[in-house]
Amino acid sequence: MPLARPRPAPPAPSASASAGATEAVAAVRAQALTKVHGRGETAVTALDGVDVCVTRGSFTAVMGPSGSGKSTLLNCLAGLDDATSGRVWVGPQEVTGLSEKALTRLRRDRIGFVFQSFNLLPVLTAGENMLLPMVLAGRRPDEAWRAEVVERLGLGDRLGHRPAELSGGQQQRVAVARALLPRPDVVLADEPTGNLDSRTGAQVLSLLRSAARETGQSVVMVTHDPAAAAYADRVVLLADGRLAGEVADPTPDSVLAALAALGG
Repeated sequence: MPLARPRPAPPAPSASASAGATEAVAAVRAQALTKVHGRGETAVTALDGVDVCVTRGSFTAVMGPSGSGKSTLLNCLAGLDDATSGRVWVGPQEVTGLSEKALTRLRRDRIGFVFQSFNLLPVLTAGENMLLPMVLAGRRPDEAWRAEVVERLGLGDRLGHRPAELSGGQQQRVAVARALLPRPDVVLADEPTGNLDSRTGAQVLSLLRSAARETGQSVVMVTHDPAAAAYADRVVLLADGRLAGEVADPTPDSVLAALAALGG
């Protein structure tokens, strides 16, 4: 059963993925971002001169055909993958060129991750996994925010369970909670609802949207699901590693139409 929510009809897609987003209010920004895998005749260009700007407190979905560069863009924005050329900023801090130690500190303090692989530590309970980034940073959680996240993700009766005792969907919800609890500036999510049923997926997407609108966190989400993308403020479209436009105030139908125009 697909995730859906009513939305007003959107305007037509625009040609720029950074329209309305200025450097002064950027949570994360990329300029002329290029990523090439391999060399010579076997070289594959995953990103080809991408410019994108995500404003603070916004929820942006990234979509496109398979192999269009969506996950590569997310990894480069996080500094998990080195760009071949171009520049990336998280807030005022340029990511490109930072040492690994500085990158680790930046990711720990300012970026939350939700990826397809849950990356939970098997020896820790769900509750301990959620708090791990804050423990490593020497920070105490906001108990009211922690209680809200746990309740909205339906994890109250699973906090003492280890990952092996949780379903895939429950593990993904723990990973979402872990990303949100430190209140990072930016949350980067790669298919966060891919292992969830429609009801739980809707709860996760609503929480991500609330994090952007109510706490000022910025969310960048890669997804293949037009209904999931409709929770975002806009959808950035990629094709063959290049920007292919965007859909503002998306609905499932408008996203499907934009993807069809790309051949996706």
